[in-house]
Amino acid sequence: MDIKELTDTAAKLFAGNKGLLAMDESTTTCNKRFKSAGIPQTIEYRRAYRELIVTTPGLGDCLSGAILYDETIYQATKDGKLFIDILKEAGILPGIKVDEGTIDLAGFPREKITKGLDGLPERLAKYYKLGARFAKWRAVITINEHIPTRGSLEANMHALARYAAMCQEANIVPIVEPEVLMDGAHDLKKCFDVTQKTLHVLFDQLFAQNVNLHGLVLKPNMILPGLSSTKKASIDQVAEATVTCLLQSVPAAVPGIAFLSGGQTPQEATAHLNAMHVKYKGKLPWALTFSFARAIQQPALDIWKGNDENVKAAQKMLYYRASLDDAARRGEYNKSMEKSL
Repeated sequence: MDIKELTDTAAKLFAGNKGLLAMDESTTTCNKRFKSAGIPQTIEYRRAYRELIVTTPGLGDCLSGAILYDETIYQATKDGKLFIDILKEAGILPGIKVDEGTIDLAGFPREKITKGLDGLPERLAKYYKLGARFAKWRAVITINEHIPTRGSLEANMHALARYAAMCQEANIVPIVEPEVLMDGAHDLKKCFDVTQKTLHVLFDQLFAQNVNLHGLVLKPNMILPGLSSTKKASIDQVAEATVTCLLQSVPAAVPGIAFLSGGQTPQEATAHLNAMHVKYKGKLPWALTFSFARAIQQPALDIWKGNDENVKAAQKMLYYRASLDDAARRGEYNKSMEKSL
């Protein structure tokens, strides 16, 4: 394990007020979105969509890293240029999703566990040779009556910690993603309490597994009411609750936090990130940025619809949304910047 390489990689991911693009949708998830948009669910259309993303002009101005999927890391443009090489030339570090999705957690009805630890060291060595310098693993935590249970939290956070240790042995920075889902009718306080408990268990497990926190990135949810909650929260309330939860849960040794967007609209995710920087800029022990997927990509996908003639317009929208998130990381976004392209 090369601590300097790990810390240098982590520093690059948070440099220049940039963020990360999560373009690591599994084949199943990507096909589901394509189906909703009326796009054929084939490997060629997935390749074309990802070519649209990685060849977007100026994307390196807003992004420091991009999380890829196993299928994507081997793909190339129609001209035969590997996507991973295009990203590097744009100054965007390539990363890779290494978890293999969730399955039912035995003994814990309605709760899930993430699989993918078997054979992970060999896969990480392969991805490192291909050029990946960071990875991602997502644990899924659901809020409902009587869940999450302590047993489920410990099982999921232990798996995250084992993944993180394996990544660092391979000189790959682990992004640990303990996502508390927005599904449900819970209020802001319930999300706060569950997220805080989840993070406490996570860092207990990371310490127990000898993971170096200086070479790690946290990718948490923001603190939000459930999607079906009748108790809504303002932008400032979400920003304050999120940062307060993190200050009470995340050690200062962690270099940075990159939020997932979850079920938020692009505008909501951007506004919440911006509010955190307006209120807390220069006052936090770690960097805060974005690691959005749908909040950056969905508007572009809606424009593209699988048609070649729409590529440039879709790329313009993709860059636009990434640039707004870049502005939010500086605390310089405002609602008036939202416009139709």
